[in-house]
Amino acid sequence: MSADRVIRKAEEFARPIAEEMGMELVEVEFRQESGGWVLRLFIDREQGGVNVDDCASVSRQLAARLEAEDVINHAYTLEVSSPGAERPLKRMEDFVRFVGRRAKIKLKEPVNGEYAFFGLLAAADMDNKQITLAADQAGQMTIDLEAVAKARLSL
Repeated sequence: MSADRVIRKAEEFARPIAEEMGMELVEVEFRQESGGWVLRLFIDREQGGVNVDDCASVSRQLAARLEAEDVINHAYTLEVSSPGAERPLKRMEDFVRFVGRRAKIKLKEPVNGEYAFFGLLAAADMDNKQITLAADQAGQMTIDLEAVAKARLSL
């Protein structure tokens, strides 16, 4: 099974598990590392974050479902953790939630020769799918969500 298919199945199974526990599934990765294949999930809770027991509970439930459905037919390690202080911003709802926080935004195409911008998330417009970043190096800029290659909170 391809890595993309494993990620899709893990998301399909993990999202309702996390939501039932009052959490959100932030990101799923499946890749080969030096120690072998790793299926890594990041979960979060809007108020108070997640703890080790939350991660263990999601891990147990997801592992049982993956095993029952025989999704991955080779050895792998399952890791479930918090996305940390520099969590990824993927959906428009993420940008709305973190307005007022610092972020690093990488664009698909350069603006004035630059791809990466650091700054304060000044606004997020759900209707137009745009974010406003008060960028350290470029001042205030409005960015279409589809122009964003990668974004994460920044300390």
